Amino acid sequence: MEEWKMSIGILSDQILNRLAKMLDNSTCGWRQLANAVSEQPKFRCSESELTSCSLQVLTAAGSPGRTLLARLADRSCSLDFLLHCLRKMDHQEAIQLLTTSVAELIQITVQPQSQQSTVGGRVVLTCRASGAPGLTYQWFKGNKEVPDETGKTSELVLCPLALVHQGHYICRVHHGENFIFSQWAHVRLVNSAGSSPGCSSLFPGSVSGLHIICHPRSQLVSEGNTLSLECDAKANPPAQYQWYHNMVPMPQHQTHSLKIPCVTTAHRGQYECKIFNLYHEAWSNPATITIGPSSDDDVSWVEIDRGRATDKVALLIGNLNYLYHTQLCAPMADVHELTNLLRQMDFKVVSLLDLNWQEMHSAVTEFLLLLDKGVYGLLYFAGHGYENYGNSFMVPIDAPTSYTSEHCLCVQNILTRMQEKETGLNVFLLDMCRKRNVNDDIIVQPALLKVTANIVFGYATCADAEAYEVKKEDVSNGIFISFLKRRVCEDEKVTVMLDRVAEDMGRCRITQGRQALELRSNLCERRSLTDQIQTSDCSAADSARNLQWAVAHVLPERTCLKFECGVTVQLGFAAEFSNIMVIYTRILEKPKDIVSCSAQFTDFPEVDIL
Repeated sequence: MEEWKMSIGILSDQILNRLAKMLDNSTCGWRQLANAVSEQPKFRCSESELTSCSLQVLTAAGSPGRTLLARLADRSCSLDFLLHCLRKMDHQEAIQLLTTSVAELIQITVQPQSQQSTVGGRVVLTCRASGAPGLTYQWFKGNKEVPDETGKTSELVLCPLALVHQGHYICRVHHGENFIFSQWAHVRLVNSAGSSPGCSSLFPGSVSGLHIICHPRSQLVSEGNTLSLECDAKANPPAQYQWYHNMVPMPQHQTHSLKIPCVTTAHRGQYECKIFNLYHEAWSNPATITIGPSSDDDVSWVEIDRGRATDKVALLIGNLNYLYHTQLCAPMADVHELTNLLRQMDFKVVSLLDLNWQEMHSAVTEFLLLLDKGVYGLLYFAGHGYENYGNSFMVPIDAPTSYTSEHCLCVQNILTRMQEKETGLNVFLLDMCRKRNVNDDIIVQPALLKVTANIVFGYATCADAEAYEVKKEDVSNGIFISFLKRRVCEDEKVTVMLDRVAEDMGRCRITQGRQALELRSNLCERRSLTDQIQTSDCSAADSARNLQWAVAHVLPERTCLKFECGVTVQLGFAAEFSNIMVIYTRILEKPKDIVSCSAQFTDFPEVDIL
């Protein structure tokens, strides 16, 4: 049933609040639901998100369950997947409520269609819907309700048609608190010759017009097969065609038929065709294209065991406070946001800020120790950089004014060292400039790369161009991360995901002519950053890697200090980045004779970050 494919955001606040109340318990509640939905990586909640949910109990009207449902709605969780998870939990009360609520949802079965007629003619706009008995219809012209009784039925009759009736119409169908709007329908007035008022014909004695006789149809297409769509119209003068994918024009497709061979998941979405001639323009009905592994209509929520990643490790470096070069604003926010997103996908993330040459070398060495056969490795760098002779160089914060490759790290050298580990996937996301360094005449020749067909380079900008950041009052983001963070958690092949990021950037006005993402890859398998980690019998290598990871990120235990004056201070520790520890202070006790008390830290010793 189509209604089960809709997002849970379609449910009314009243229903969502009732569901949340059923989930606000510790035995069969929101935590168990969060665990169940993690079957699909894009719905998996990070520890910080779970903490945010649990803290809702501290507010008067807060609800952990409602907060979790809102997060799932934001990520377009479907009703049938929510039902699947509630069944896994065996939450019968919630299952009953959801099933009943979906049965009462309103679905438009007949949409009103755009029409045209002559003065004095008759136009009937029809909207029909399914749902609970007693549905009420309400018609609007623009943003104003149609006042008479005809505007309160499923059919809106405009007769005799006059100039005042010309415009856009929409129907609101509601029952109680549930409601849904139809699509817009355009009513146009034409003269007796069939052309719009005020238009003259270049073909005297002929009748101009345009009428769609064949609309494209929604369909499920297997990955690798050919997508075929048809749209045809009768028109005078002859019609022209322009196809759109998710409202983006497809310049190569300007005929009545659309054919795309060897489709991938990048081709799913909505397709429409605009048909036009000298006097008229019309749009086809949208066709929703779903790309799946097979053409079976029955979709069962069974987790696919891809069994590809033995582990997932990411090294994120953000350099902003350069000693001899322009300081940057975005790397701190970029690294922080990408860290949280990668952790949602079960990456072991090492996030570091402001590294000098020695520290960058040490960080890469430690990163390589965490890699092994089948491990997904991801390196992200935000900071100053350059590209000479096809090699990319990351600039540390202590690089001199006229730096060369001797003062920087070569990305291609890191790739050869990653390949020695027989990694399952090597991803490089380089958020830096790629201008040529005129001070560097050294031609670096990295070791020969192996043919592994598992390498992906995502450059924030194209060769010999700069990468930019957007400065705001509260936070700054690089343009690359501004778009990447919307897509990186999608359960898609890495190259497909980055292709979509490139398309998003291409539609942004401020990037046009300045910055364009470049993708280089030899990836031959469908590998995604969301791939599940295959947990086998714990080998010595796994144990050593996990121990090394845990030791590197261990924080001091919460402790209390009691001073001679009678004040007791509690110290808490947190880490936003792997080389930055935040220390929180809290006054637990103070004598009554002390009016004001605060705790501060001074005289920190020098420490090694790695």
